Amino acid sequence: MSELVKLTRDQDVAIITIDNPPVNAMSPGVPEGIQEAIRKAANDPEVKAVVLIGAGRTFIAGADIREFGKIVSGERPRLSLLPYLQSIEDSPKPVVVAIHGTAFGGGLETAMSGHYRVIAPTAQVGQPEVKLGLIPGAGGTQRLPRLAGPAKAAAMCAFGEPITAQDALNSGLVDSIIEGDLLQGALAFAQKVAGQPIVKTRDRNAKLSQAEATASFAQIRDTAQKTKRGQRSPLAAVDAVEAATHLPFDEGCKREAELFNECLFATESKALIHIFFGERTVAKIPGISKDVKLYDIQRAAIVGAGTMGGGIAMNFANAGIPVIVKETAQDALDRGISTIRKNYATTVSKGRLTQQAMDQRMSLITPQLDYAGFENAGIIIEAVFEKMAVKKQVFGEIDKVAKPDCILASNTSSLDVDEIASATSRPQMVLGTHFFSPANVMKLLEVVRGNASAPEVIATAMALGKRLNKIAVLAGNARGFIGNRIIGPYLREAQFLVEEGASVEEVNQALYEFGMAMGPLAVDDLTGLDVSYYIRQEFKRFEKPGVRQPLVPDLLVEAGRLGQKSARGWSRYDEKRRPQPDPDVAQLIENTAVRAGIARRRIPQEEIVERCIYALVNEGAKTLEEGVALRAVDIDVTYVYGYGFPAWRGGPMFFADTIGLRQVLARVQEFEEQHGSDLWAPADLLKQLAGGGSSFASYDRAKETRD
Repeated sequence: MSELVKLTRDQDVAIITIDNPPVNAMSPGVPEGIQEAIRKAANDPEVKAVVLIGAGRTFIAGADIREFGKIVSGERPRLSLLPYLQSIEDSPKPVVVAIHGTAFGGGLETAMSGHYRVIAPTAQVGQPEVKLGLIPGAGGTQRLPRLAGPAKAAAMCAFGEPITAQDALNSGLVDSIIEGDLLQGALAFAQKVAGQPIVKTRDRNAKLSQAEATASFAQIRDTAQKTKRGQRSPLAAVDAVEAATHLPFDEGCKREAELFNECLFATESKALIHIFFGERTVAKIPGISKDVKLYDIQRAAIVGAGTMGGGIAMNFANAGIPVIVKETAQDALDRGISTIRKNYATTVSKGRLTQQAMDQRMSLITPQLDYAGFENAGIIIEAVFEKMAVKKQVFGEIDKVAKPDCILASNTSSLDVDEIASATSRPQMVLGTHFFSPANVMKLLEVVRGNASAPEVIATAMALGKRLNKIAVLAGNARGFIGNRIIGPYLREAQFLVEEGASVEEVNQALYEFGMAMGPLAVDDLTGLDVSYYIRQEFKRFEKPGVRQPLVPDLLVEAGRLGQKSARGWSRYDEKRRPQPDPDVAQLIENTAVRAGIARRRIPQEEIVERCIYALVNEGAKTLEEGVALRAVDIDVTYVYGYGFPAWRGGPMFFADTIGLRQVLARVQEFEEQHGSDLWAPADLLKQLAGGGSSFASYDRAKETRD
């Protein structure tokens, strides 16, 4: 029997324990071990019932995701779990599955093949395969509706969200919640059911009413098309569950297998798995040992209580870290704290936070107008206006009050971290921590390494990001770092396109249909046109004379059109911030283009998408050449979690790989001929990889080998 599965006995109950740390993944050896243990228990005349349980902190957290890549590449044939799970279901002695921690994916499919399920009160169960562009592939779409009903099953499989132990009990997915020791409770349950008639899950058809489920299926499909726009796997999951309502179990499993294979070999799944592993890859920093000593961050302080400062403060409070928030004026401080309280209250009203938890988090935030207590902070974050002079002034002040081992961080989105550090006596303790707005919601944190930033400071900031429930990506200190460096050409092309004849709505819609969370000009309005205006003023001295620049953005700001915050920007906004076309802006754009001698034309949607997305890719390749981004996957993760790039396309660099770099390069070169080398000169790395028939993925693999 596999070493990953152990068989013991407690009186007349066999105990099968899965022991495959850290999360008991359903990797090779586990299903075989369970099957063998079931066989031995069935043949033991002294055994009357069986308990299947996981060792460690969880039951079975799911499949080993690395196996999917091996299957797609042809390295390994797909191992179907169906025969192994059927061996559990076919046991002549009742099998009680005891669930603690999580039972996700193949873990829940394993649990459902038992005859009974008991669960710890804090455990969660779910079928999250859709988050990897897949559907359950081991009978999950066929057993789940038989236990919980088709509507519940379709929702769980289409959206991939876990459910609580109580929800699982209410829906019929489990039979009992065990308070106290789970194993002892499972053994007692097994003693009770020993000798009773066994009903297999696949034979439970009472809940499979197709007529009742049809309306639910339609609603779930509609919601999936809205919330998981562009993805096929959520709809495939509903199709598979629906098959359970009109096909015998074995036929339903065949249909599930067909749909699973379609999803497994689709680009959508490859992209989502790329991002899944990318989240883990970005935490690895070449040249910094895992054993590097980290600074102990017990308290934090923030300068600035505006939108960003308040959101950052919430992150610390959410993590249980006391934080001081400083402002220069009482009214600004009051507004900032009021916004924080309002954000928490909204979460409470939606049932996602208790009032007690809100009060506890608010108690961790100390608002004040001076630097009192800053000397106790392990990190001080500056979150003031994006103006170098203001930031340097603040850093000069905090340098005088911070303790020697305090990290000094700037929430700058584009400015030179080294110049900011020059205002202090300790540049080795300075770096950038670029949070994304709204900071209490967005998952991305760009950690910006200055020339003098110490390895311990970088490693601490990366670890702090994880503690704050962020995905931290390390960036080099260059204008805009990774995210805003690359977004520049993307927005530039969107702005050029409206000057050349596309409407604001056509540009936004084209990129929205591509899969972006919002169109580029809608994003501009959301972040505030004044923000990018101030950044442009800071960098105007670096612009090359004679190179075309967008003309309209500055005119909008100078006319008081700042975006959503003023209800007017590229679009008009109603009281619910819903955009409407603005004929005044359309006229402003046309007049500006005519004065500048820009020829206007009808621009096809395909060109809109290519000019914006390929500008991202080309600039991304330049950040790799320059070492601003460590890896192509760092860019992909940055864009998925910071800029709304569709995860199911894998990020801009992965997307370029799926198109083929030769094709991307050819189009970039066409744009270079049309619009000039100053704007569209192909990155040397793009030319090198395309010329060799290579990809950004292979570039990352080669770099990992070198590092």
